[in-house]
Amino acid sequence: MAQRQNSDKDPTIELFIKAGHDGENMGNCPFCQRLFMVLWLKGVKFTVTTVDMRKKPAELKDLAPGTNPPFLLYNGTLKTDFIKIEEFLEQTLAPPRYPHLSPLSKESFDVGADIFAKFSAFIKNRPANSTFHEKALLREFKRLDLYLTSPIPEEINQNSRENILVSKRKFLDGNHLTLADCNLLPKLHVIKIAAKKYCDFDIPVQFTGVWRYLNNAYEREEFSQTCPANIEIEKAYLDVANKRL
Repeated sequence: MAQRQNSDKDPTIELFIKAGHDGENMGNCPFCQRLFMVLWLKGVKFTVTTVDMRKKPAELKDLAPGTNPPFLLYNGTLKTDFIKIEEFLEQTLAPPRYPHLSPLSKESFDVGADIFAKFSAFIKNRPANSTFHEKALLREFKRLDLYLTSPIPEEINQNSRENILVSKRKFLDGNHLTLADCNLLPKLHVIKIAAKKYCDFDIPVQFTGVWRYLNNAYEREEFSQTCPANIEIEKAYLDVANKRL
């Protein structure tokens, strides 16, 4: 699977991500999608290789022994820690040629920090203790919704003649996707698919900020085109769902 051809002016970048159950298409891995989104948003030219974890090719075993995707080759240099990869890309693929993706507000990163852990506890403990864990998950969604519906300073400053009560911004930190969105959106997509499939849980409609955020994100190809197929997420959580029954 390839994404964009390299040119002499760009660094040579190859992103390795987890393959799906067919061994070829994208598998379920929020961290892989996170880096895929970052590279796409940077506007840099790169290639993507899916790695079948059941039969890792010999050349990849030699390239990154004991390493699971995502990992990256940047001008021939291997990089394996996805957090450090993201930091490296933000520092190296910098303005004026490439956009800056770091959010202005630290809270944009922090607000969704616990939501995936609460989801994991919820799906692992169904039906036992389901009420407790569902309430914990809903508290995190409420926290996220409050953040998304609260105006940010830029909205207030730009509309000083108006009393802005509800934010209209598209994403966590404003109207542009940032590293914070690359972190949170893949996790929200997994929650949306897996929780519905195995727990009959939908993100409540009253969380209008969360739904506005998700709908805006699905309209962006950097997110929608890097999401794994629903079946990949469902297969990834099948064993978890069976163990709790």
